[in-house]
Amino acid sequence: MHLPDMTDAGLEAAMAVTAVDEYGQPRDGYIAAERALTIYLDKREIVTLMTLGTQPELLILGWLRNQRLIAALDQIKAIQVDWETASVAVTTYAGIEGLNERLSRKTITTGCGQGTVFGGLMEDLEQIRLPEVRLSQAGIYRLLQTLNEHNQVYR
Repeated sequence: MHLPDMTDAGLEAAMAVTAVDEYGQPRDGYIAAERALTIYLDKREIVTLMTLGTQPELLILGWLRNQRLIAALDQIKAIQVDWETASVAVTTYAGIEGLNERLSRKTITTGCGQGTVFGGLMEDLEQIRLPEVRLSQAGIYRLLQTLNEHNQVYR
């Protein structure tokens, strides 16, 4: 069985953070370290996926197969992940037949695995600093109840 030449660029799935609990006390913990990774297929930008980054090469293989852009591993020459540029270069042996036509039909979803984000939002997220806000436990429960009553999509 042919395997593509692949980097081994996996990262830790979680990052350490300090949060403030309901009593105002700092607590150390971990949160998911979701990262953007843009796929370039034969030098053409295809899509940006969000990933924890533990096995990005396998994620890309699975995504290409799931989208039916490739039918077999032997079509792929290399998968090279570069976290400095948040990109992955996928090189095929002979290109992908009908790629332009396939990519011309896109569906934007509500998220949950395959949504779309426009603009430079992901680059700006780390620069955002929110003002300090104090909420009581009862206030949080009221907000959750209001959200539950308002939300018609996810119940």
